[in-house]
Amino acid sequence: MQNAHFFGYGSLVHTGTHAYRDHHTARLQGWGRIWRHVPAHSAAVLSVERRHGCAIDGRIARVPDGDWAALDLREANYTRHLVTDAVSEHPVGDAEIQVYSVPLANCGDGSAPILQSYLDVVVKGYLDMFGEAGAEAFFDSTHGWHMPVRNDRAQPAYPRHQQLSTAERTLVDRLLTRAQAKA
Repeated sequence: MQNAHFFGYGSLVHTGTHAYRDHHTARLQGWGRIWRHVPAHSAAVLSVERRHGCAIDGRIARVPDGDWAALDLREANYTRHLVTDAVSEHPVGDAEIQVYSVPLANCGDGSAPILQSYLDVVVKGYLDMFGEAGAEAFFDSTHGWHMPVRNDRAQPAYPRHQQLSTAERTLVDRLLTRAQAKA
């Protein structure tokens, strides 16, 4: 497919984590975000699951020449799903859109921590693309905040980590505390 796109809902929202430049905001209907423990990783990862009545904002980006190899390698523990009809609020009329999710069979017991450096990258992407309201919506529309969080900001373990300003870190910390209190 020449007009293949992915729907990013986590780190792929942050343009500093990938080289896909033909991108737009979008909304995925009928799916929700969730933190998952994948035993192949020492930390939790974001995934999506089908969730009736839920919608999440994110980014679609064109996959040049429909060559999924690089993304499939990056998202090795994930499975791609065709979601073209579930994605709206974007200007690409003839896109074929897929989303990556972690199959439940690949999930562990939920004991792996969420890396602060990973969370920071995701929230920074939402701040840049959707503003503070978008960052708040990210926290509100994501399940799994009961999982522990490992503050690795001083020595980031996430390979695509990004520096946040003091104000951005403060916002992330406030929204995380609020989400954990609701969990």
